[in-house]
Amino acid sequence: MLLLLLTATLLLPHINHVYSGPLREEKKAPKENFFTKTLKYMESNPETLDELMSDGRVIAEGDMIMQSDRNAVKSIWPTHVIPYAISQEIEERTADIVAAMAMVSVHTCISFTPRTTEEDYLYFVNSKGCSSYIGWISGEQRVFVGPQCIVGNVVHEILHALGFHHEHTRSDRTNYVTIYPENIMEGHLKNFKISKGETFGLPYDHSSILHYGSGFFSENGLPTIESKSKDVTDMGQREMMTEKDIHKVRHLYSCDAEKKPEEINDHLEKNPKESHVTASPQKHAPNCNTTSGH
Repeated sequence: MLLLLLTATLLLPHINHVYSGPLREEKKAPKENFFTKTLKYMESNPETLDELMSDGRVIAEGDMIMQSDRNAVKSIWPTHVIPYAISQEIEERTADIVAAMAMVSVHTCISFTPRTTEEDYLYFVNSKGCSSYIGWISGEQRVFVGPQCIVGNVVHEILHALGFHHEHTRSDRTNYVTIYPENIMEGHLKNFKISKGETFGLPYDHSSILHYGSGFFSENGLPTIESKSKDVTDMGQREMMTEKDIHKVRHLYSCDAEKKPEEINDHLEKNPKESHVTASPQKHAPNCNTTSGH
């Protein structure tokens, strides 16, 4: 039922500033309330829409156009300076895309530059939701940006393009989160599967910009994934890269080749205020003029 409503709402004009919260089951609600709830789901979970409304692409976990391996893949970009282009169809989203690239760049050695003649580049294009290939695939590599994708969603997809998978698929996740299969949309339980992958020895990060939110793929508005810690309040946030997100990028791309995971963990324990780092505003049209890292 929800999937049919998601499809139907594509015919409706895009509605901005819809409250971002979980769906609530209300079987006797008027028809317009179902549409309202569907729009809320779309606003809250744009990283699931490309899979739910697939146009033939093979998509896993909502937004990942698969290659191979897990949490971080071996196909990393052969350069720290990544060319990019933006489709004319989404030129109005340029500020958001540039802000997303800046959030990745500002604390890492990765930078982005407008494409000239480079063969390998990221190409941001229009889509129903947000999705990306995993790791460097060579040639024109598309990053899909739908109307509901805010800056944080675009950051999430760029990190996929750099080679990272979702945090909740880590092999140690059972110590930190609970999955509720009974609340997951039929056919999508596979998106919550544990998989092996490189974690760089860093602690599990509930607040990672790569972590699922509690309502992802919910059939009935109830949580599909919850933290086992009552102290976690921002699981699934798309406002900022956490310090651990940043260290993963720096480690995978050898920005801090001289630092060991134990040193990073020790640094995080001694500097708890650095658990989150905001690189740019997170509303629909942030002001951002740089995409270069350091």
